[in-house]
Amino acid sequence: MYGLLEITPEEFSNISRLVYTRFGINLTEKKITLVKGRLNKIIKTKGYSSFQEYYDAVLADTSGRELLELVDRISTNHTYFYREGDHFSVLRTRILPEMLEKGRLRDLSDLRLWCAGCASGEEAYTLAMELKEFARERMQHPARTILATDISLTALENAQRGEYPAERLRELSEEKRNRYFHLAENGTYRVKDELRSLILYKRLNLMSENYPFKNKFHIIFCRNVMIYFDKPTKDHLVQRMTDLLIPGGYLFIGHSESLGRDLKELRYRQPALYQKVAD
Repeated sequence: MYGLLEITPEEFSNISRLVYTRFGINLTEKKITLVKGRLNKIIKTKGYSSFQEYYDAVLADTSGRELLELVDRISTNHTYFYREGDHFSVLRTRILPEMLEKGRLRDLSDLRLWCAGCASGEEAYTLAMELKEFARERMQHPARTILATDISLTALENAQRGEYPAERLRELSEEKRNRYFHLAENGTYRVKDELRSLILYKRLNLMSENYPFKNKFHIIFCRNVMIYFDKPTKDHLVQRMTDLLIPGGYLFIGHSESLGRDLKELRYRQPALYQKVAD
């Protein structure tokens, strides 16, 4: 990695401790190469001579912008539409019909769905597509029912822009591409307004002491987010999300994640899917 500034063990320790304290992200020593690679450009662009000098500048910035930019670079992930696609299938074919039949939902306009750690928006827009498809089958009209949050301002800006390279849409049928996207002159695909209208994007640090939610959710997607957290942080987050679900509500996590077996309020339903115990 010629040309990159090296990071000392002490510098890495300082940065990892800061990121853990403020955001719950657990940067183990396996992440040294990632941290060095992702932060080098910021350090060089801003004229710092070392990771220590950059770290000191982050601490000294009372506006908090430097810290947000740091976590922005650390937490950004590559994703695509219909990633781990079985989750969207079970949502549409089993969970939504069940909630309507059992009276947990009056209709789709009543649905409250939280996409936590939405990254650049592919997951949220996939959920919007599935709601649209389900609504067409049931002759209903979903309202703005999806809250999509992320800690990264850059990711949220990309999500709101809703413009993606063709490679990100590789799991979509031609029918869905035509129905929900405009093909731009530069070869990218832009989300149509009918999907945008279903989603509210907001910045949220999952480690915040208080969440600004008035009502509980029927469904929470928090997939491939907790891979960054150690067990105490993950357990705490899972409990908070459980508290935010209605009885009988569902929590989706990533297929590479697990919640263990000592859950009191959640029941395992299938890989990476849990349901809150109903009253």
